[in-house]
Amino acid sequence: MTTQNDSTIGALRARIARGELTHEALIEQVLDGATQPAAANVFTRLYADAALAAARHADAARKAGVQTAPLAGLPVSIKDLYDVAGETTLAGSIACQGEPPATRDAAVVTRLRTQGAAIVGRTNMTEFAFSGVGINPHYGTPRNPADAEVARIPGGSSSGAAVSVALGLAVAGLGSDTGGSIRIPAALCGIVGFKSTQSRVPRTGAFELARSLDTVCAMARSVEDCLIADAAIADAPLVVRRRPAQGLRLAVPQTLMFDAIEPGVARAFERAVQALSKAGAQIVEIPLSELAEIGTVNAPGGLSPIEASAVHRERFASKREAFDSRVAARIALGTEVRAADYIALLDRRREWISRVEGRLEGFDALLCPTVPIVAPAIESLAEDSAFFQANGLLLRNTFAVNLMDGCSFSLPCHSAGELPVGLMLSSVNGDDSRLAGVALAVEDVLRLN
Repeated sequence: MTTQNDSTIGALRARIARGELTHEALIEQVLDGATQPAAANVFTRLYADAALAAARHADAARKAGVQTAPLAGLPVSIKDLYDVAGETTLAGSIACQGEPPATRDAAVVTRLRTQGAAIVGRTNMTEFAFSGVGINPHYGTPRNPADAEVARIPGGSSSGAAVSVALGLAVAGLGSDTGGSIRIPAALCGIVGFKSTQSRVPRTGAFELARSLDTVCAMARSVEDCLIADAAIADAPLVVRRRPAQGLRLAVPQTLMFDAIEPGVARAFERAVQALSKAGAQIVEIPLSELAEIGTVNAPGGLSPIEASAVHRERFASKREAFDSRVAARIALGTEVRAADYIALLDRRREWISRVEGRLEGFDALLCPTVPIVAPAIESLAEDSAFFQANGLLLRNTFAVNLMDGCSFSLPCHSAGELPVGLMLSSVNGDDSRLAGVALAVEDVLRLN
């Protein structure tokens, strides 16, 4: 299994270029690592033969002097909500067992194959991507690798994707983000997550949760690696201008985002802010009182429950007992919402987005903790009341960006020996390129502190 220090795309490609490693040997290490106890419940299916074939092809191309794409021959994982031709997409559920198999790969899976990526397997997830916790009662819960003593949640819904990257079993984990499902597990597992603007990457062949919010995106070990993965799945790289932290204007919202924050998260965030200030960034506290309106804007039921209830209408009516009860409870919130109320919600959202975008004019990014808590122990969430309280806190900050149809990065900002804490940088719709430049600058500062 690769280690955290040598599992970035650049580091692996450099080792391969020096002859210290082959793509095939790397994939063999990954496949072995995927069967070890630390990786229990991470993958729902491995593609050993296909991954090794991709690795051998990349080795042959390199030997022949052919330039390959950045992901060629490198291990990539895909969340279990993306179609793979000939397989039934289960999306972390047993309710889909026996349904017709996909006739073609999801668009992003096709793009990864075209890039030569060695897709090592499907990763576990929250059932139907409907929670930020990462617990799955059907296929088990991947353990967060950040704590060897306590079995902690990995975050969700892209739980296995995050753990695959954190363990060095993938250079990039293809996931999705509807309310924070990339950034939450990235924050809790100590890696980088990038939620792009929703329209940037096609959702064809992705199992739908909420069409107004679903975003196809990935997590990786660094901002640069996230941008490489994004370029592959979007089929076009972002044009990113590197810039120093000096002169950045970062807005810190004083509404909602710091409520009920745990001391460890507060300390890590404050250290990050101090480091950025020392590097010349201007930190500006702003009210952003619009964040207090999210509950009202998203009523009744909420976009995700309303749209998920439409996706699962027939399945929910005939197989509700097969659903995770906690997922079923959330879907049920949307089943009785009237069309007029749903349309009114969409109208309120558009008006709210306009006001939020106005507040963020002149700033390079919105800055806050990705989530206000560190990863709780799995056993502490056995009772529904504790589960839903934690789920609400995990989703609260990240969902604001989905509701505003924006783009966002989560970067690790904790110190060695601490449980992972994420620093979230966010901006408005379509601002992905500029935000990526900001994220690279902030990452440089955090690595030095």
